[in-house]
Amino acid sequence: MTTEPVDLLVIGGGITGAGIARDAAMRGFRTALIEKGDFGSGTSSRSSRLVHGGLRYLEHGHLRLVFEASRERRVLLQTAPHLVKPRSFIFPIYRGSRVSKWRLWAGLWLYDMLAMFRNVHQHQMLSKRRLINAEPELKERDLTGGARYFDAECDDARLTLATVRSAHNHGAAVANYVRADRLELVDGRIRGARITDLVSGSQRTIRALCVANATGPWSDNVRSQLGCDPALRPTKGVHAVVPRRRLGNREALTITSPVDGRVMFIIPWGDLSYIGTTDTDTDVSADELTADASDIVYLLRSANALFPNARLAPSDVVATWAGLRPLLRPPDTADPGAVSREHRILDDESGLLSIVGGKLTTYRVMAADMVDRVAEALSRLDGRPTPERARTDREPLPGGEVHDLDVIVEDTEQQGFSHKTAQHLVAAHGSETPAVIRLAQSDPELAKPVVPGHTPLLAELVHAIRREMALTLGDLLIRRTHLFYEAPLETLDRIERIAALAAQEMGWDDARRDAELIAYRSEIDRMLAFRDAPERTDDE
Repeated sequence: MTTEPVDLLVIGGGITGAGIARDAAMRGFRTALIEKGDFGSGTSSRSSRLVHGGLRYLEHGHLRLVFEASRERRVLLQTAPHLVKPRSFIFPIYRGSRVSKWRLWAGLWLYDMLAMFRNVHQHQMLSKRRLINAEPELKERDLTGGARYFDAECDDARLTLATVRSAHNHGAAVANYVRADRLELVDGRIRGARITDLVSGSQRTIRALCVANATGPWSDNVRSQLGCDPALRPTKGVHAVVPRRRLGNREALTITSPVDGRVMFIIPWGDLSYIGTTDTDTDVSADELTADASDIVYLLRSANALFPNARLAPSDVVATWAGLRPLLRPPDTADPGAVSREHRILDDESGLLSIVGGKLTTYRVMAADMVDRVAEALSRLDGRPTPERARTDREPLPGGEVHDLDVIVEDTEQQGFSHKTAQHLVAAHGSETPAVIRLAQSDPELAKPVVPGHTPLLAELVHAIRREMALTLGDLLIRRTHLFYEAPLETLDRIERIAALAAQEMGWDDARRDAELIAYRSEIDRMLAFRDAPERTDDE
């Protein structure tokens, strides 16, 4: 990155920055991508894990966004079928709730129309009896019926990683744990950045004709170097993971919280379910953001109101995650939920291009819009022709080069793995599953689970180090696998063994290994700090 100038330096390795780097590299631009943490370690791995049109955006009149997101959902189901999968949602309606049955009926018809009737399936209105048959643990009192509609769920962290890897495959230079310390100006124009390699500690300069600021909730921090006014109204989104058996939900649910009426989700995740999300203004830095007691109480009260037998308390929460949405600062909007999820590209006088707003589902469109601006800037600068838009909507992401995932599952089972393990491997790696299998077969130890009773294998950790740019225990357990959220305390019991494997693979000395252990345990403590709050959350 630092030996020769590049056409484009992308600062920020979340889903948007990854998409920009991929699009630019596919158009033939010399591209560099840097991220101060791990790829996707900010907002992009702390979402609701949905690729969706955004049913709730209809009530705020954001029809263009819903249309765009519905199209992008269709694209991602085709280009990353292992990471983005169809998901049905039940939407119950209760007497006196903010969303009436007729309003839901009209909204779902509009939702399917904006998807050009090319959603996974068309919605179905449900009577009270059919809805209770579908979700027997739901509260029956005042239930009038509801609907089933369809969207998609995703592995947000691995979707970001796959996009980064695709960018690299097309020639982009990509590096995590590289911090942009300051923008470099030449004759009043941005021409790169002074950077620090946070692994080695070395400082260097990346020279670039264009710089794209894709740092999400950190965007204003970068722009402040140039004296720009804030452009963001960041809001906090928190999710809580609980045992699924406590709720008893069979499908995903879209609900209106009885606490404040906002739309939220309860989504099954194996033997667990996660509840989310909050949407509150905050002035806490994205680096320091955690779920606090009030966030958890709000989520559990909302779930308990619809699942009265659950009686969830903070002690029942297995894990949490909290992210900061980089929403556009509106002229005057009191309700954070009404703030538009549309994106905007800001062009500073010095040439810095910043992309703000947006949502995970539409990252590919956001990236294309940014690279269009980069192409125009480069053409003005040196007269080069403007290339056609990249076919990012057609080319599969790594692991997505397959039309029938069931065939890979069957092949994996034939290699001696259980059906559950085979499904997990294919869901994480898609067409690259055989590479993990070869590792597992090369050493009987690597064929064992990282944590007994859970599907991720030790071979996946080695694969993540060798082929997926994992550099820390957090990379391995939070984003490459999700054991940090799935089984945090069980993983902590095995952390010494995991650290020994990582140290052997990456050549850590004792000091580095010990530092990694301290950092990982600190992450567990931060995630579960809310447990000091009072436990009772249901109405007395």
